[in-house]
Amino acid sequence: MTKGKGGRTRSKRSEQIAQVIFLITSLVSLAAVACICVFIFRGAWPAIREVGLWNFLSGTAWKPNNDPQKFGIFYMIVGSLYVSGGALILGVPVGLMAAIFMARFCPKRIYPLLSQCVKLLAGIPSIIYGFFGMMLIVPFIAEHCPGNGNSVLAASVVLALMILPTIITLSENALRSLPASYYEGALALGATHEEAVFHVLTPAARRGIVTSIVLGMGRAIGETIAVGMVAGNSNILPTSIFKSVRTLTVNIVSEMGYAEGLHYDALIATGAVLFVFIMLLNVALGLLTREKKDKSESTNKPGAADKRPQKALQGGVAK
Repeated sequence: MTKGKGGRTRSKRSEQIAQVIFLITSLVSLAAVACICVFIFRGAWPAIREVGLWNFLSGTAWKPNNDPQKFGIFYMIVGSLYVSGGALILGVPVGLMAAIFMARFCPKRIYPLLSQCVKLLAGIPSIIYGFFGMMLIVPFIAEHCPGNGNSVLAASVVLALMILPTIITLSENALRSLPASYYEGALALGATHEEAVFHVLTPAARRGIVTSIVLGMGRAIGETIAVGMVAGNSNILPTSIFKSVRTLTVNIVSEMGYAEGLHYDALIATGAVLFVFIMLLNVALGLLTREKKDKSESTNKPGAADKRPQKALQGGVAK
């Protein structure tokens, strides 16, 4: 009996030690985020105070060598949104269709090959994507389209390739995690395999799909090296997809090496704007994840999952 009590005591002590270790690692992560926030916003404050927040966000001139200096990032914000939006327009349909194919249509003998290809895409360094875009995509655009090839379109194509693994992997996982009763119920109501996949399973997995898109946009808007190699780095308002563009990240990395004084502070302020945008994306992702969890709990109630295929197939899909 004494031995049993001793074993329980050691087990409880081990559990307490594990809890302390987990708490310490969590606090370290929290402290790291806090330090980054303090560094970014404290470093950005002198530029914001000197230039003004509105002038900084809406200004169109970035001339650190002028007297007086001018710092406006409006064109860079627009350029970042153009490039990221173009990447989503090109990458989301391809990624979603690839995820649907791999989850519900792919033959078992070729699935391992496709899965390894997706993992390989995720592991390729950014600079390799940049070289690919610079050597193939930019010359192709220059030959067949207006301009010299360094453009919004070139950057969007490269970023679309880079966000494909995120969209494919998360969307496929969302489709595979659905209860089997969704698919079986749709077939029982007379739907074909294709109708069940596109009219029942895909809408049911929309939260996971949206999550993959949000994460893909975060990857796209934060990318630097590949975009800098193909976008042209011109601080102008892009009036077409064939125009050169400068993004927030490229502006930081291209000038940080020699910046000093107010110029240096303005670059940190540019990073702060990007940081806030990424934070907003993470908040949106958290809200989507929470809503997905609540929805999942409601559909796990008895009879809830059985009604979903019937509702999705109403309107003439099932005959």
